[in-house]
Amino acid sequence: MHLGGLRTALYNYIYAKKYGGSFILRMEDTDQSRLVPGAAESIEDMLEWWAGIPPDESPRGGGQYGPYLQSQRLSLYSQAADSLVQTGKAYHCFCSQQRLELLKREALRSGQTPRYDNRCRHLRPDQVEEKLDQKVPHVIRFRLESGVEPFNDLVFGWNRHEVAQVEGDPVVMKADGFPTYHLANVVDDHLMKVSHVLRGSEWLISTSKHLLLYRALGWKPPVFGHLPLLLNRDGSKLSKRQGDIYIQSFQRSGALPEALLDITTHCGSGFNSNRVGRKMEELITEFNPSKITTHSALLDLDKLAEFNKIHLQQRIDDAVQRDWLVRDLQGRIQEVYGTQVQDQDVLQPDYITRVLHLRKGHISSVSDLVSSEYSYLWVRPSFSDQQMAALSSETQHIATLVIRLMEGLKGGEELTVDQLSVELKTLAKKTSNTKYRDVMKIIRLALSGLQVGERLLLKKDVSSSSSFRPSVCLSVSLSLCSKAPV
Repeated sequence: MHLGGLRTALYNYIYAKKYGGSFILRMEDTDQSRLVPGAAESIEDMLEWWAGIPPDESPRGGGQYGPYLQSQRLSLYSQAADSLVQTGKAYHCFCSQQRLELLKREALRSGQTPRYDNRCRHLRPDQVEEKLDQKVPHVIRFRLESGVEPFNDLVFGWNRHEVAQVEGDPVVMKADGFPTYHLANVVDDHLMKVSHVLRGSEWLISTSKHLLLYRALGWKPPVFGHLPLLLNRDGSKLSKRQGDIYIQSFQRSGALPEALLDITTHCGSGFNSNRVGRKMEELITEFNPSKITTHSALLDLDKLAEFNKIHLQQRIDDAVQRDWLVRDLQGRIQEVYGTQVQDQDVLQPDYITRVLHLRKGHISSVSDLVSSEYSYLWVRPSFSDQQMAALSSETQHIATLVIRLMEGLKGGEELTVDQLSVELKTLAKKTSNTKYRDVMKIIRLALSGLQVGERLLLKKDVSSSSSFRPSVCLSVSLSLCSKAPV
């Protein structure tokens, strides 16, 4: 599933929940040449378990009007196609692929739009029977007629396209026995009693063709709403060739589903407000289909990090959702660092929870916490003698002073941040030629392996107290500072 598909599913889901309807997921797998094994299950997983927009009826969940895989409904499409042929609304076409390709080349050569010339609609019944008896490969084409009735689209208003004037008769049943989208979606929407169809605006022109099919079959069509295109920030079309528009890519990067849903609705229209940080319940409450505009929605994915940061804060503050974050981060820590994790306590939920709270508002994704910047939270830092030597020639002396400072504290005494700052400034004055800021750089490097970056999260930060406990700090100083050339 890619971002455009998620956005279409989201609007259908919100519309159904807003007006007490059912959200139906139907897999249109009639193009067997493009079938990807496991794709149907993956799409349903993405909707239900990740995006939080579970369908009320689906291939996996079933429903009153199943099956919901079109490849399992072939007999229904065959019946509809036969009905169209018997009433003269459709016909068998025996044109070879070579002839069709020739028509296309000739049209392009003369600067015209390629279209079928409807040759086989003029075959006599006996000619058709003869070719059928000879088992000549064929498709079934629908007879396009003039006089298309206008329809009132939920978004674009009144529309009407005389498709018969610009298109050849479309194929509705392919030679392999599978239907095309045009027939399959009409049959399914009717048999599944679909009342409203929300789909991309690229299908707007084809709707008149579909309405002709409804009329030919004697069925009442649903209400159609065509959503404006979701485009890149520069106005270019979202392409499946962009690997980063697939939902799995966002999931791997640590993007939260609610942030992705929020940004796709924020850049579009259809809501009474347009604020950042809305949850699903708020999107449903504020949804107003009359506010969906016809102009394309420009998606700026560079802003996703900010959306994600806001929704990440909301998750951290929610006990249930925070547990999900903890499990996710546990998995990422083990995946990134594996056997480098020597202290299993860093995988404990309490420890990870405290880290999440302390970095709330500073990180945009839980994946940030497994970057090299925060590696010291999970594994012992590494640094070289050369790095230490570049900071000062007194690293051995400074390490000794720090250890003596910690040893000089009484066992149960707590050391506040302000007190520690005073002590370290005093300590720096005991060096010969090392400035206070360089002393701090040395301590930073020893504790984190970092030379620059944000304020360190020390043991003080991930403990329940706002003060240092000497026994804890002593163990940190001894085990980490001993890696310096002392």
